[in-house]
Amino acid sequence: MFVPKKSKYRKMFKGRIKGNTKGGSTLSFGDYGLKAIEAGRIQSKHIETVRRVISRTLKRSGKVWIRIFPDTPVSKKPADVRMGKGKGSVEFWVFKAKPGRVLFEISSDVPMHLARLALEKAIAKLPVKCKFISNHS
Repeated sequence: MFVPKKSKYRKMFKGRIKGNTKGGSTLSFGDYGLKAIEAGRIQSKHIETVRRVISRTLKRSGKVWIRIFPDTPVSKKPADVRMGKGKGSVEFWVFKAKPGRVLFEISSDVPMHLARLALEKAIAKLPVKCKFISNHS
């Protein structure tokens, strides 16, 4: 699971995800990638699941770059607890994805049909709408 080693603040406000991404909208490392179309919160467990799906589909060939990291804590109070008595403890960590952000990349030494298959499987595991992108098209 992806968890920051150190954080400036333990808990954060919920906030809103507005606008498009400012950076990270183009492929930097590989030739194939996964780009977010809508805004949403991607948990660390989603990132780990996608990483495993891609590595299994590629059968250890090629290289995978994870371009995102969950840096926002989400707190939650336990069940059957009354209102008040402070904010709940941190339950999990999320990455706030904006439209246009590249989430994952795959190296060019993988055939395009295999990269597309792996990333299409990965799209099904993510809570935000995504699309397959490549440098070749």
